[in-house]
Amino acid sequence: MIIVRETTKIGGMSRYDPSAFPPFAVTVDLVVLTVRDHELCALLVKRGEAPFQGYWALPGGFVRLDEGLAEAASRELAEETGLRAQSLPGSLPAGQAPAGAHLEQLATYGHPQRDPRMRVVSVAYLVLAPDLPSPRAGGDASSARWAPVSELLGEERNDGVLLAFDHGQILAAGVERARSKIEYSSLATAFCPPEFTVGELRRVYEAVWGVVLDPRNFHRKVTGTPGFLLPSGGTTTRQGGRPAQLFTAGGATVLNPPMLRPES
Repeated sequence: MIIVRETTKIGGMSRYDPSAFPPFAVTVDLVVLTVRDHELCALLVKRGEAPFQGYWALPGGFVRLDEGLAEAASRELAEETGLRAQSLPGSLPAGQAPAGAHLEQLATYGHPQRDPRMRVVSVAYLVLAPDLPSPRAGGDASSARWAPVSELLGEERNDGVLLAFDHGQILAAGVERARSKIEYSSLATAFCPPEFTVGELRRVYEAVWGVVLDPRNFHRKVTGTPGFLLPSGGTTTRQGGRPAQLFTAGGATVLNPPMLRPES
């Protein structure tokens, strides 16, 4: 746990009393998303300790005194999933596949009553990675699972247990960030293996958006968008049928024209 006080090292501030400001803790929470069985799923852990013992929650934890926010998020990601963070796909040279999981800062949550233990400010991070395996519980979690986002945020919410703290709000923000960013960036490739087919990329868009897309129209759009995809030179039959061309993420960070979400 890291306890933060508002302090300053500016010269001449001898009258400054840091004890006049109340301490508070800083945590990181991770919205870890992947596509499993053609569904967008979020990683949840069941809390083994109070508060909210027995409730499902997002993975995360307290920031240590000797680490920054991104370091804490990367550490929690490794502890909860065994993954390491990587940079945006478009920030790498064309044709070079990113290694690890995509991680980016999402938002900050600091309502005074969000944690019954003490004043806790949480910095949330969005994590995207392709086809992650079954998770293992660690730390103070008694179990972990992948849960379809449609069950957690939609009308199919059927487990009878709300997420701990304000994690439902954080999860909704992370899902909407992912849905909007794949419209205008190459972020959808973060859900794909290093080499993928257009059909596999289409199924990512369908899973994240919760829609069905026309295969021919989608193929025309993604292959016609400059810098989005780069042919790898190989083919695959892993999906059955005729050999399909393999691609890697191109060098574009912004898609022009964007891949607009179908109107609901």
